[in-house]
Amino acid sequence: MSALIRGQLNGAAVTISRSLVARSTSASCIISTAACRRIATASTSVNDSRQPPSVIPPLTNVQKTTSTLPNQQLLQQQLSPRREAVQNAKPFSEFLTDNFNRQHTYLRISITERCNLRCVYCMPEEGVPLTPDSKLLSTPEILHIANLFVSQGVTKIRLTGGEPTIRKDIIELVTELGKLKSKGLKELAITSNGIVLAKKLEKMVQGGLTAVNLSLDTLEPWKFEIMTRRKGLENVLKTIDKALELEVQPLKVNCVVMRGVNDYEIPKFVKMTQEMPVEVRFIEYMPFDGNKWNENKMVPFSSMLSQIQTLHPNITKVADQKNETSKTYQIPGFPGKIGFITSMTHNFCGTCNRLRVTSDGNLKVCLFGNEEVSLRDMMRESEARKEIVMDGGVGLMQDVREKERIEMERQMLEVIGVAVKGKREKHAGMGDLEHMKNRPMILIGG
Repeated sequence: MSALIRGQLNGAAVTISRSLVARSTSASCIISTAACRRIATASTSVNDSRQPPSVIPPLTNVQKTTSTLPNQQLLQQQLSPRREAVQNAKPFSEFLTDNFNRQHTYLRISITERCNLRCVYCMPEEGVPLTPDSKLLSTPEILHIANLFVSQGVTKIRLTGGEPTIRKDIIELVTELGKLKSKGLKELAITSNGIVLAKKLEKMVQGGLTAVNLSLDTLEPWKFEIMTRRKGLENVLKTIDKALELEVQPLKVNCVVMRGVNDYEIPKFVKMTQEMPVEVRFIEYMPFDGNKWNENKMVPFSSMLSQIQTLHPNITKVADQKNETSKTYQIPGFPGKIGFITSMTHNFCGTCNRLRVTSDGNLKVCLFGNEEVSLRDMMRESEARKEIVMDGGVGLMQDVREKERIEMERQMLEVIGVAVKGKREKHAGMGDLEHMKNRPMILIGG
């Protein structure tokens, strides 16, 4: 696979409710390798209530016969689980609902600040000061936070970084998070640069991983090295192949478009959607500390779409899913899709359902907001709390353990609720974002 691409590219120049305790956290689609590699040299010319955790069996067909007692009993038996589920269904958590009635069902957790690349739009060339390991969330703390949010209605968790796959226990962490599906989690995803993911992906999928987003901003090896300050394009392409082999869906490729840097490669990325069932998402260049953002480098959604329409005038808008961040399109006959993340020119704040936890345990309610609150500190407030998070507090007396656990979760939910209620209707405009203080992207987790 790598030899093919080398050969082809050599010539390319908050309030606590009474339900707290109850809610407590107690290969038909595979594309050939050759087809994948051909892309690199292509021409450059959210208000639903949370579903109850139990599975409700569907009604079976009842034969239309004369009414008899057995048939009536059968119907009652079929209706009973549905009626019980409706009667017992809980309203969506008040702690995760903001003042604009946005229900936050999606949690992004950064599990490391470290990365094996140095992408120009993500990290300053000189790097960033890293948080001491003792200040970062431990695996039990990550799991405790995830459990708490799922108990309140979160149905999707995405692991980010840094680069999440360089965490030594990434497979074990994914496997433990995968167990939350029995408590209401529906999707477990990861955003990765793909450098080492291929080697770990199969075990992660077995552990419960359901979706993959890959960051890839160029299909040219020399340009990849310039944009990431490292080599590794072939590894990313191998990861795409592996994800297709494992039939991971959705599989998305995120491309940050910068004028004069990689905007001319848009047609090449569009070509990917002709060859394989992936969604290529073009992202407007966004300002973060240290990435030397310049409005002139930012290619707006309208320009990117216009470029594609010139080559594919039949490109069609696809109905957006609820809470979707991307404006999605598809070219008829292509198995893949094309998306645009338009944070700078057409914000999607009105349907935002996302919350973020940084690797040092801070809750951010908005990617572009600089307000943060520490969840980590509440879990470390006492030795008893540390024990409860670490191993369930097996060494504590039961009454002490339960009292401390309930108080910790009460406190955490109060703080989460206040933070969520403080989320603004929309983030600042482009002119203000450029001058606002915020973490570098790598210390947020995207």
